[in-house]
This record gives sequence, structure tokens and C-alpha cells, in this order.
Amino acid sequence: MGRDEAFGGSVCFGSGAWFRLRLALSPADTIPMARRTLAFISAVVAVLLAVLLAPISLPAWSLLRWGRISADMVVLNATIYTSDPSLPFAQAMAVRDGRILRVGNYSSIENLVGYETYQLNLNGKVVVPGFIDSHLHLLFGGLRMGQVQLQGVNSREEFARKVEEASTGKPVGEWILGGGWNNDLWGGELPLASWIDSISPDNPVWLSRMDGHMGLANSLAVKMAGISNSTYDPVGGTIVKTLEGEPSGLLVDSAMKLVLDVIPEVSIQERREALVRASKYALMRGVTTVIDMGRFFPGAPVNHAWQDFSDVYQWADSSGKMLIRVCLFFPMQTWSHLVDLIQEKGRILSQWIHLGGVKAFADGSLGSSSALFHEVYEDDAHNYGLQVTDINWLQNMTMHADKHGVQVAIHAIGDKANDMVLDMYDVVASYNGLRDRRFRIEHAQHLVPGATIRFGNQRVIASVQPDHILDDAGSAEKKIGIMRAQSGSYLFRSLFNSGAIVAFGSDWPVAEINPLGAIYTALYRVPPGWENAWIQSERITLEDALQASTISAAYAGFLDQELGSLSPGKYADFVVLPVNSWDQFAEDLPAAVFATYVNGKQAYP
Repeated sequence: MGRDEAFGGSVCFGSGAWFRLRLALSPADTIPMARRTLAFISAVVAVLLAVLLAPISLPAWSLLRWGRISADMVVLNATIYTSDPSLPFAQAMAVRDGRILRVGNYSSIENLVGYETYQLNLNGKVVVPGFIDSHLHLLFGGLRMGQVQLQGVNSREEFARKVEEASTGKPVGEWILGGGWNNDLWGGELPLASWIDSISPDNPVWLSRMDGHMGLANSLAVKMAGISNSTYDPVGGTIVKTLEGEPSGLLVDSAMKLVLDVIPEVSIQERREALVRASKYALMRGVTTVIDMGRFFPGAPVNHAWQDFSDVYQWADSSGKMLIRVCLFFPMQTWSHLVDLIQEKGRILSQWIHLGGVKAFADGSLGSSSALFHEVYEDDAHNYGLQVTDINWLQNMTMHADKHGVQVAIHAIGDKANDMVLDMYDVVASYNGLRDRRFRIEHAQHLVPGATIRFGNQRVIASVQPDHILDDAGSAEKKIGIMRAQSGSYLFRSLFNSGAIVAFGSDWPVAEINPLGAIYTALYRVPPGWENAWIQSERITLEDALQASTISAAYAGFLDQELGSLSPGKYADFVVLPVNSWDQFAEDLPAAVFATYVNGKQAYP
């Protein structure tokens, strides 16, 4: 077979036609003029027929150039927000083989409409790129959906009732698992094992706080974990004790490992079901891609992420069960394993699975009073928070991972933790040299003056979760004081102004997967029951929020060449909103999506 590069590089035709063309172009003294003319015409006809009759050999882009293809689907009569600055808005879009062929007005794509092209007339509805959740825990959230739900519980009595309902009919010895509680909703008092001991005497119980940095065990679970009044706090964690010195049932950060180690591992089947359940839930909210930080948090085994990768994600990919795209992050301790995997298979395992990077923790959380600050907590005069990971170890691991081209993401909530990580990133970048590394700080909730400028100057991605404002606004002012809270909390506008890349996520199941809700929170910053915005000056625009939920979130995971905007060549992942104009969308953000499309095919409803 020959290959004619003049036709765009992919036109294949038979060697006979190629020989006749060369023969026709031979010197005049080789064959008579008539024969040369006849041979030339014959060769040209053969070449043209080969081009026209060889669609299998031509890729979509070459065929598009020659007008030989039609779209599988066209979206028309829509208000399309592309997240692409070269063409921010369009009215129509053509899709073929799961990717976008062309975006523009209808006249620019009508030549791609064929007999079998599906035409999706949206009658003016708004279309945006599929939302990308830049930070969540997909399988953990899917598992939590089948456990005790304590979100929104606002009294000790309701807390106990939920546990009692879950324990009814449970076989003796079977664990009761759940979480999502927030003690701020019932006045701030922390729960105790004694709240639930009498209603769960034969079943060990573990209930994690909403932020995942504190949990409550009943007395049976405490005993099974071998925790007593003589057990010392582990490094990076706290065993909360009563005034009498007895374990209260509360464990903070790395101390949670004591109980987590005795909880039976979740079965492969349960985790596979959790993936499907969580993916369908994400699609219902318009999320088509997630950056999954895994079932890894202080105290959790580092092998969980790798077990989930092999047992769940690779299984789902090979069996056609993947519904959304995932970019996977793994525990920092296992960076060399990730390097080996990338060298063997590359970063893109399929259209569904991308290998992201590694994650570590610098501190705990505000709600658990373990976020690390420069100054003490207002309600605890001796507490600055917890540095849950040794900084020298963290810098050494980051140095090695970065040197081998692995992206690094580090959890930092308190202002001191953020400063420590920014300092460390600066050292590593200076030592390892210039490259496109895209360091991330997860949460970046509380910052000292000037830290936002450092995010911009150092090109560190701020991976933030707007809906945490709804839970933290009131408690932050109590825990660190009104002045510190209002001058340094959730500084979204300041981060944008500094030139930093801001990526939005949910941290699900800590908060709900709900990009439209997160956008609303970032725009207005009004917590439940409040009349005015919390820190009005840090409100952002709708365009900024959409960028943070689409193309910037894609950039934060090295996904921006394939996802994040409705641009030619990218995957046709998009969301249709139940509004009929951009003005209506801007004035009254909808609470739900109308439909979600992945690869140009309807995935929800």
C-alpha cells in the first residue's frame, strides 16, 4: 500500500494506481505521448476513486476537510457556553464518535448534517461543559450512601435515634458504620460513646465526622481497638479522653487508625456497586469527570487506593461499566509504585481512567480543631492544631515524586499549614527546575495576607470547595475569631485576582456533589439562616465560577487537552440546563440540571 501525504497523511490506495501514476509521469522518451496521456488519466482516476472509496482509512479530521462525513449528532438552537476563550458562546455544535467536530452558529455546521444525524433542538436552553469535580472521594461516597446518614442531624436525641434504627435487626458483632455528623448543628458539644452505648451493646459502631478528620466509636469498638486510659496519642492524632482520663470514644486524625484497623475490609462487590451508585449520582448533578482522592485520609491504610484501582476501576473499565471519567490520585507514600505504572502503561489508561498524582496531608480540619494555624484557637488557648505529617518527610517525598514527573497534591486548611506547603513547593521547584508541574493545595481554606499572591506567583493550584463555606462560616468565627476568620477565610476573589488557577470541587461525601450549588455559594456566600454574604469582598463572578468548574478543574488534573471546554477535538461531555437564556441563568441559577451527556450520548436522565 502507498500513502499520499499531500492528501492530509491518511489516504491509502493500491500499489497499481501508484505505479500507473508514476508511469504517467515518466520521461517523454520512455513511452509514446498517447500512451503517457492515457496512463496519466487512468492513474488520476484510480487515485481519486481510492480516496473516495476508502473511508475506513481516513480519520475524521481528514474526512471533515474533504467534506466526506456527517455528524452523529448536532446540538442546535442552544446557548452554548464553551469555556473556550477563542469562542466563548455558540449556538450549535456537531459531534462524531464521541468528540466535538465543530462549534459555532448553525450555518457553520449544517453541512455536517446527514441522513442519520440526530438533531437535538434545545429551543434556546443553556449548555455548559460537563462539570468536573476537582476533589472528591468517589468510592467512599458511594459506600456512605448505604450507611448511617447523619448529615443535618441537629440534636443528641436524633443522633442516637439514627444509630438505634441502624442497629435494629443487626446480627451480633456486625459493625454499624456511617457518618456526616456536625456537632456545630446542635451547639458544638462533641458526641460521646455513652450517647450510643446502651442502644448498640452488641455491635461495634464507627461514625465519622462530616470532615473525615474525627470519628466516634462506641465503647465496644474502643475495646476491640485496644484503646484504654493508658493508650498514648499517636503522632499526628489525638485520643480524646474524659475528665476522668477514660477514652471518650472520639478519635482525631491519625488516631482514627486504631479503630479503622479493626473494621473488616469492604468486599470487592460492595465497592463495585458503590462505584456504579456514585457515578449515577454524579451524572444526576451534571458531573461527567471527577478527580478522585480515593479512600485515603489520616489513619486509613495506604493500600486501599491501589486495591480500588485494581479491583474496581480496572474491572469497570474492562467490563464496560464506567459511566464517568476519573483521574486517580494515590497516597504520597506510594509515589514510586505510581511512577512504575505510568512508565508501563502511560498516564491515559483509557478514555475513562487517567492516572493523576499523589496526595498527602499537612494538617487536619477546622471542625475537628486540628487545622494548623499560626495563632491559637479562640476556644482552646493551648491549641494551634495538628501537623499530621512530618514536614521533612513530606518535602523529601515531594522532591522525589516531582523529580519523576508525578503531580503532587497536599491537603492544607489552616494558614500555617498553607504557608508550610507553599514554602516547601518553592524549595522543590527551585531544586528540581522549571517544568509544567501543577502543584496543588487541597482546600486552602484559611490564608494569611499575601498568601493568595504566592499562589499566583508560584502557579500553585488552589483546589477549593465552595460549599464548605455553608458549614464553616459560623464555626470559623467562633474557633479563630471574627477578625482572623473574615480576613483570611475562603479568599476566592483574592485568589483569582492574584492570577492563581482555582479549581472547584465538593470533597464528597464531606459535602454534596452539587456543582450548581457550589457555584451559587461562590457567587453569593450566604450560609443557611444568614441574610448577608460572609465576606462580601470575596464573591466572584458567574464566569469565574464556571471556569473553576470546567476548564480550570481540567487543567488541575492535566486533563485540559481532552476535557473542560466545548472545543473541536475534545470529548463531547456537556450539560443542558433548564433555563432558556443566558440572562435567565445568570439571574436565577437552577438547582438541578436538565440533562447530562457523555461522549455525545445522554447519560442522565
